[in-house]
Amino acid sequence: MKLSACIEWQFAEGNEGLGDRIRAAHAAGLDHAEFHLWRDKDMAGVAEALAETGVTLTGFCVDPRRSIVDPAQHEEFLGAVRDTLAAAQKVGSPPLIVASGFNREGVSPNEHFAEAVKALRAAADLAEAAGVTLVLEPLNDRIDHPGMYLVSTTLGLDLIEAVGSPRLRLLYDVYHSRVMGEDMKAVLAGRIHLVEHVQVADLPGRNEPGTGDLDFAAIVADLRALGYERAIGLEYRPTLPAEASLAQTRDALGL
Repeated sequence: MKLSACIEWQFAEGNEGLGDRIRAAHAAGLDHAEFHLWRDKDMAGVAEALAETGVTLTGFCVDPRRSIVDPAQHEEFLGAVRDTLAAAQKVGSPPLIVASGFNREGVSPNEHFAEAVKALRAAADLAEAAGVTLVLEPLNDRIDHPGMYLVSTTLGLDLIEAVGSPRLRLLYDVYHSRVMGEDMKAVLAGRIHLVEHVQVADLPGRNEPGTGDLDFAAIVADLRALGYERAIGLEYRPTLPAEASLAQTRDALGL
């Protein structure tokens, strides 16, 4: 497994733009990077830094974020997918992260599910045509995202199976999953082939692995036992300077 720096938060000291953060991550020995929204970023600078360093993006978000469970937002959601697919093709066509949007008051779970499948199926059609993978991310509603619809890994995988597209996969975030009280081995057993990317942060605090209560050596071992060997995204808020933060993270993960 290789590590992917979340340059939204990491390598920020003295590096205002993402291009310079990519260069700093590469200088620190990392070959992968990811970030959040793209419309407020210098994407030309990102493309230049990727070409210069050989770093590969593991993902950024469909922007702007719109709901997959609210039919009133579906057209805006698909417009955001189209725009983000076009942006992605200029930086190596990495996976694109999809958040669900919020629960609709008075709407049944079945209706939420049906609307989500409808929106994701249309988005997957666009992704298939572009040759880009969309990754659906369950978040937590207990600390960071109150009211969010998709907070369950099992539900996320159910949605992906219902859509049935090779260009729709899951982003599994260890931090969000643990906040929701999930057992990683239980929720991913038999379905790891649907997971495109994994992100980590410690709990509590959402900081570097090794700063909280999670046993990341065991988590990495369990991921390997499940069959996951892709990159690990370091989506944490650092408490240390970049090099020290990365060293602590490598030690905690055993990578």
